[in-house]
Amino acid sequence: MTIQGIIFANIYDSSLGELTNKRTMASLPYGGRYRQIDFTLSNMSNADIRRIGIISRYNYQSLMAHIGSGEEWDLELQDGGLEYLTPYAVSPNSGYRGKLEALYAAREYMAKGTEDSYVILADSSVLCNMDLNKVLEAHVASGRDMTVVAKEGVANGHKQLDLAMKLDENGQIADMAVDYVAPSEYLASMGMFIIEKRLLMELVENRVARNYYRFERDLILPMWQEKKLSVNVYCFDGVALFTESPEEYYTANLALLDKDVRDGLFRDRPIYTKVRDRVPTYYGENTNIDNCIVADGCVLEGNAKNSVLFRQVTLMEGAMVENSLIMNDSVIGENAELKCVILDKNVTVRPGAKLIGTLQNPIIIKRGEIV
Repeated sequence: MTIQGIIFANIYDSSLGELTNKRTMASLPYGGRYRQIDFTLSNMSNADIRRIGIISRYNYQSLMAHIGSGEEWDLELQDGGLEYLTPYAVSPNSGYRGKLEALYAAREYMAKGTEDSYVILADSSVLCNMDLNKVLEAHVASGRDMTVVAKEGVANGHKQLDLAMKLDENGQIADMAVDYVAPSEYLASMGMFIIEKRLLMELVENRVARNYYRFERDLILPMWQEKKLSVNVYCFDGVALFTESPEEYYTANLALLDKDVRDGLFRDRPIYTKVRDRVPTYYGENTNIDNCIVADGCVLEGNAKNSVLFRQVTLMEGAMVENSLIMNDSVIGENAELKCVILDKNVTVRPGAKLIGTLQNPIIIKRGEIV
């Protein structure tokens, strides 16, 4: 029984504003030293999945630079290993409207290999450490056409879900909805699906031929309602962090300050990333760093609290950073004050500047700005 992976790199780019203006969601920095795609790639690598295609519509330069040949994930950038499925490489069109069109354009890639293999489809918007072999075993045991990986506790009556499912007392799907602000009794799809390759290609060709392009709305929901697609739900009980908006991305980073979250993401199986050797972080004599995640290569002479400091951040004397994300190579001047702020890469904050946001609405400063 073989399985190949398809990763969607751009699905929620438009909802993240300036954070994905020049990068894909998959290459969005996370937790001081990672990129979001590291979690999906590592989950697949740890499950011994060695054939992975990454579908990206645009802004994929930084993603390709980060992954490179895939060596860190024990993958090889060649036929049968890791492949970048960009529009110009697999489609006569310059972009896709949705997952169905993206999969249709990548059908030649999917057709390679064993005909009776399975495909796991995954977004880059949910960060987790998951044993995909257990998911595949549960899918095969269920006898269903498709398995949707889902998480309880995400639906709250405020968050709109791409795919929401309500289970009956027997654990079977009683209701399914798309683009739905679901109440708490519903499970939220984690954007991860397992299906037999032959069936997936057949369904994709059928739906695209009728001008459908959204995977959840135009394939899963109507075909389940018409009883033409049987769907199993795998409920993931580990840590799962959704990053489908700037606020969720901000919260997901600060969640790493909680030891239980860190253990849930990193303890059971390794999460790999591109290795970048830097000198150790320098802490000044009067520096006060309280409850922070600090990457290597930083120069810290000011103060920080409840924050994530990425690689090579410079914090000048008298500066104060609280509840903030400071990305690579940013410089915070003397006596500057930052609260609830996301600084993208290479941002310079002038001495004495004040940037004050809230936990619900952090201030975002785009890449390369001087404020």
